[in-house]
Amino acid sequence: MPRSVNSVASRRRRKKILKAARGYFGARSNVYTVAKNAVEKALTYAYRDRKKKKTEFRQLWISRINAGARNNGTTYSLLMHGLANKGIELNRKVLADLAMNHPDSFKEIVKAAV
Repeated sequence: MPRSVNSVASRRRRKKILKAARGYFGARSNVYTVAKNAVEKALTYAYRDRKKKKTEFRQLWISRINAGARNNGTTYSLLMHGLANKGIELNRKVLADLAMNHPDSFKEIVKAAV
């Protein structure tokens, strides 16, 4: 019995990888074995950095809240502790936005918390 290779599926699989590697530099965009490694690495980074993005945004929000708090005579930790004690449930994303774009509203929140 002759060997069956299913070239249709093989070609489709290779085309999928090469399409994902479009725009890569040099052999990474047109040599299948190199492109496959590059795409796998890129997908690994994409998965990891989707998680990392959340951490980085939280750090950014905390920095902005701290800067706004220090402009109003307190610190980040004292502000967050005061908010928790007073039962003011604003998340860091909203607080950071208020600190940057609406300093008067943020000042009122700081007064209420401290």
